[in-house]
Amino acid sequence: MKSRLTTVAAALVLLLIGCGEKPVPAADPVARVDRPSAHPPDRPAVVFLGTSLTAGLGVDPEQAYPALIQQKADSAGLRLQVVNRGNSGVTSAGTLAAIDWILRAPPAVLVIETGANDGLRGQDPDSTRANIQAIIDRVRARDSTTRIALVGMEAMPNLGRRYVEEFRAIYPGLARANRILFIPFLLDGVAGVDSLNQADGIHPTLRGHRRVADNVWRVLRPTLEAVGRAPAAPK
Repeated sequence: MKSRLTTVAAALVLLLIGCGEKPVPAADPVARVDRPSAHPPDRPAVVFLGTSLTAGLGVDPEQAYPALIQQKADSAGLRLQVVNRGNSGVTSAGTLAAIDWILRAPPAVLVIETGANDGLRGQDPDSTRANIQAIIDRVRARDSTTRIALVGMEAMPNLGRRYVEEFRAIYPGLARANRILFIPFLLDGVAGVDSLNQADGIHPTLRGHRRVADNVWRVLRPTLEAVGRAPAAPK
């Protein structure tokens, strides 16, 4: 187990070094262009908020795991529209700064994947925890019906056992305290597996994203079924 976590954390370190936080235009704090969707705009939105792993760096947008979640939802007969808000290199503070822009149209479900860059920089876990809590608070203040899922993250092992444990504990702790869904680790079964990663050994290939989508779907499916099979709100 210790060896696996070391491999996972090392992969995250390389990921974040290769995708340092980018300047973000004030007019578009997420720095991502929406792509056309075949799904009607009145479908409940499922927004994936995250880093380059969510954005799908190195693969076609249709191959990134959020798009694969859309395929799974379609196959299950769920009327949902998945929206990918991944942004390479963003920190929890950057995510917090962008959240009001993202919430201009509150989603039915919001999946939050943030904080890995905080761990890379050795930022105070209390600060990361406060940023993520503030994101959750903003979401609930904007629309209390939005269902929230939080993705766990790991810190670098060379920051010391105490830091790694404190950082890891942020995510399940926030999930419990806020009674939100918890997805333990996005790259479970993918990190460190050469055949599931691109040449950089960091970003998942299409096969890797399929495994990631399976990881997410396994936890998220009951929530998506509840939202995607609910009757449409009257206009």
